[in-house]
Parts: sequence; C-alpha cells; structure tokens
Amino acid sequence: MNFRCKNLLLAVMMPIACVPMSAFSQDATWPNKPVKIIVPFAAGGSSDALGRLVANGLSDIFKQTFIIENKGGAGGVLGSQIVSKSAPDGYTLVVSGVASHVIAPLANPSVFDPVKDFTHIAILGGPPIALAVNSSVSATDVKSFISMAKATPKGISWGSPGQGTHGYLIGEAFEVLTKTPMQHISYKGAAPAVADLVAGHIPASFTTLSTAATQVKSGKVRLLAASSSKRLPAFPDVPTFTELGYPTLTGVTWFSLSGPPGMSPELVARLNAAVRKVMSSPQAQEQLIKTSMETFDFDVPRFNQFIAAEIKQWAPMVKQVKTD
Repeated sequence: MNFRCKNLLLAVMMPIACVPMSAFSQDATWPNKPVKIIVPFAAGGSSDALGRLVANGLSDIFKQTFIIENKGGAGGVLGSQIVSKSAPDGYTLVVSGVASHVIAPLANPSVFDPVKDFTHIAILGGPPIALAVNSSVSATDVKSFISMAKATPKGISWGSPGQGTHGYLIGEAFEVLTKTPMQHISYKGAAPAVADLVAGHIPASFTTLSTAATQVKSGKVRLLAASSSKRLPAFPDVPTFTELGYPTLTGVTWFSLSGPPGMSPELVARLNAAVRKVMSSPQAQEQLIKTSMETFDFDVPRFNQFIAAEIKQWAPMVKQVKTD
C-alpha cells in the first residue's frame, strides 16, 4: 500500500476511532438501572393508569424497574418541563399527551415546544371526555343542563383535570358554542376533580370518561354526553356531542410516552416496539376496553405525524377559546 492510500485509509477511519465506545454500547445495555416515568398529573387518573400499565409491562420485558413518579400541576406542563431538560439517556421519560403536549403549548407557547423539546416514542391510547354531573343534579341531558346553567346566578361551576387539559378545552369550547355561563374550577388531574364531583363540591365536570366510569356505574355520577366519535358499548345510552350538534367537541384524550430531546433513534425504536407489545397484550386490552379507552398501534414516524396533525386540528379551537 502506497503512502497516499495509507493516508486515505486513515482519513476514513479517524472519525470512527474518535467516537467513544459507549456510543455503540449504550443502546444495547440500556436499561442497566431503574427508569423513571413521570406522570405529570395526580395519581388515580387516566394518565396514571396508563403509565402504570406501561411501566409494569416494560419492567417485565426489560427485566429492570420502571418507576412511576406523579408530578401534577399546570395541566401537565410542570412534570413535562422536568423531562424536557433531562439527559437524553432514556432513564427519564414522561407520560405525554394531547393536554400537555398539544393544547398547553398552543395556549402558551412559552412553556415549551411540543416537537423540538421532546423525543416522542409511542402512543398509548386514551378515553373520550365526558360531561358528567353529580347524581343529585336535576339535569338529565345536555339541553336541561344548559337551561339549568343559564338559570344559575353567575353560571354553574364545573371542574376539569386542569388548565390546558383536554377536558378543560372541551368544557371551555362547550361554553362558547352553547353560550352557557359557567365557572371553571381547575384541578391537578381528573381523579381529584371526580372526587369533588362525587362529594357534591362541584355539580359538573368535563373529565376523562375512564376516570368517572366507576362512579357512573355506582350511580353517584351521571353522564350527559361524550366526546367519542360514536356511542360507547359500555354506555350505549350516552349520546355523543356530535349527535347533539357539536361535532367540533369530538376527540380522544390520548396519552403517550416521550423523552427528552436528542434520544438515540435506536433506543426510541426499541422502546416503541416494547410499548406496542405491552399495549397489544390480552391483559392490557381487557383493561382498556373496561375503561372505554381507544388504542392505537403507531410506529415512531406515524406517531410523530399524528402529533403534527393533532396540533393542526386543535390550534383553531384553542385560539377560539382564548379569544372569546
């Protein structure tokens, strides 16, 4: 080999030699310590239930502990911000979703960029939003609810899982579309909102159906409408908002798994495949059907396309709610 060829060979090999061996081995050895999954809402809600379902499944697949840590506040923003600033090594993840990673940044772009500040891994699924009332409330349908609200001084009070959540947006949009006077009360998740609804501290709530389902079946809460695209098998007597003439109040409160920006594509692909395996298992499907949750099966590119489409879809409604 002549001198010129040797120099050419060295020039080609030098960049490879300068890459640390850890860059090649990190994905293969991950996870070699516990992984933290932050749920940016209070325990007991849909995001918490899905997060624990996935954490248990991933623990079984990877033979490593996946720890759930609830950090509620600001409609999922506070917990999400922690993850957006974490190291992209796969050991700090977040249960993301339409509330925290679409609606909240659309309403307040300063919190974070939903695309640039995260690595989106896999979609989990989610429930529709329901307009639910305490069983003592006289309204038995949406029409009578609107009449009752208009007859209430200063408007009827209602709770949501938090400012900027899907339930909040649907409730605010409902108020605008129906010209119904209502007073919003923000909670740190769907579970505390439903707890106050059951206790009679608030007469109504726009909340995730999966969180309210048990209380509905016990007779403590009554459903007036749901944001699903069609009537749900578990609640065949509950009309959709679309049936009632409000097609824009349709959508699933989907949740997903995301990490900090800059995670390696190889690690993201491994996690995506593992999450899809967990969510498609018979045990997970049985649990999701019982709570009227819709599921998806997206690879990483398809999931990122879905997020972009959701941002486009909800932007006009967020703008309308902020303006009116």
